Amino acid sequence: MSTREPEATDAALQFSVHGMPAQDLAQAQRTRRGRIKMLMVWLVCAAPVIASYLAYYGWRPDARVNYGTLVTPPRPVPSDAHLALRGPDGQAVPASALKGQWLLVSVAGGDCSADCERHLYWQRQLREVLGKDKDRLDRVWFVTGDAPPRSDLMPGLTGGGSWVLRTQQDALAAWLRAADGQPLSAHLYLVDPRGDWMMRWPADADPGRIKKDLVRLMKANDSWDEAGR
Repeated sequence: MSTREPEATDAALQFSVHGMPAQDLAQAQRTRRGRIKMLMVWLVCAAPVIASYLAYYGWRPDARVNYGTLVTPPRPVPSDAHLALRGPDGQAVPASALKGQWLLVSVAGGDCSADCERHLYWQRQLREVLGKDKDRLDRVWFVTGDAPPRSDLMPGLTGGGSWVLRTQQDALAAWLRAADGQPLSAHLYLVDPRGDWMMRWPADADPGRIKKDLVRLMKANDSWDEAGR
């Protein structure tokens, strides 16, 4: 009897020391695997949102790919008190009407020089090449100065997706900014659906490269707005 008691005691000790931790280890492994699976599911669901956020704010894993200059931080559209807008008929247009769509913006006097005509043409063509996304982008001509917009240009600037808005140069310059040494009319500008000015393209820009920026932004932010107003 005395020779067996140590064996029984050893067996009990062996069970208590080695058997229970094995169960705990298995349970811990199952818990860890479950947490890893949950994390992977969360990452898959969150990836589009994260990618859109990073793309919008200009992060790139290798090198800069945007052609236009990103405005950081974006500049919100001023209030009606600071940016008075009027349509071609002279009726007041609230600045808040600029929100809800992407806006491709040009600035020029009503007499519209050759550079102005080129910008208006590019605006029309760039909107069309977006295909199914074109209704997410409106083109805006801010008319500055005292001259009314040329009547021969108006037929191509009416209808859905196009705005002709008269305003004062100084008021507009408090929101949009040209590159050093350039007038406001030298650039095309991009305003996001929140009404924030967020990109400016160079003077004498390459419209093909502007198109690439627009296509990239439409894809990265396809949940920000809806087609049409």
